[in-house]
Amino acid sequence: MDLSLLLQSPLVNFAQLIGAYLIEIWDFLIFIGQISGVIIVLIGAILWFTEVNMKRGRGLVFSGILLSIVIEYFVLFPPNFVLV
Repeated sequence: MDLSLLLQSPLVNFAQLIGAYLIEIWDFLIFIGQISGVIIVLIGAILWFTEVNMKRGRGLVFSGILLSIVIEYFVLFPPNFVLV
């Protein structure tokens, strides 16, 4: 049996384990980003439409929409975590 195959097997297993952890972390970050986008838009809309601080409210609404678009891009085109 080839010695290089015996040495590479634990390294491949370790790389797959790291890849699985990266996928879990990525999914959690996407979840947090989606929730944050909704909360930012809601807070901005409340500030904007109640006329408490219209300028800041408008900015929050537009930045929340931009955040949601960026998060949706990463949902549609996630990074490739295959490490083999």
